[in-house]
Amino acid sequence: MRCWLALGLWLAATSASAAELRVTVRDARGQPLPEAVVMLESPQAARAVKPLIGVELVQRDKTFIPRVLVVTRGTAVSFPNEDTVRHHVYSLSPAKPFEIKLYAGTPANPVVFDRAGVVVLGCNIHDEMVAWIVVADTPYHGLTDPKGTTRLAAVPAGAYSLVVWHPDLPVGSNGVRRAVTLRDGAPVVVDVVVAEVGR
Repeated sequence: MRCWLALGLWLAATSASAAELRVTVRDARGQPLPEAVVMLESPQAARAVKPLIGVELVQRDKTFIPRVLVVTRGTAVSFPNEDTVRHHVYSLSPAKPFEIKLYAGTPANPVVFDRAGVVVLGCNIHDEMVAWIVVADTPYHGLTDPKGTTRLAAVPAGAYSLVVWHPDLPVGSNGVRRAVTLRDGAPVVVDVVVAEVGR
């Protein structure tokens, strides 16, 4: 009983000491931007990165699902093909150039994304198929919902670089950066305008 009580008190103290960031992302016209990637970067965050487990980027109806995927550095991603036609998935992006030649089903070996950055994916057979994998050098990341909002909870208090990236930004863009400081207690609320989108 004492053990459970101590654990409960420790969890309560831990959750109380964590900071929270709430972000709304808008385009140049003030419209909400869904599928915007939001990350909090710092040297401490980079040291806390762990690979995600069981991540997939599915091909279905000649579409990548999801269109935008965020993973942490070192994550292995599988590319199951659920279509009746074969696909040839590839990327020429510096963060992770690779190709999985014509295949059906699920390739035996997932692709490990071991370098932070934006990876643009395509299919050599179906030009309309495009997706993005954002490899984060931080465990504190999220993707905005249809209202352009996301919430990063249980973040250690401290100084961070807030990075916002969207697939409609020009190729090669590293997104919008802003310094933020998170403290224990009340959530920090930030409104970010990605001016290069929606002009």
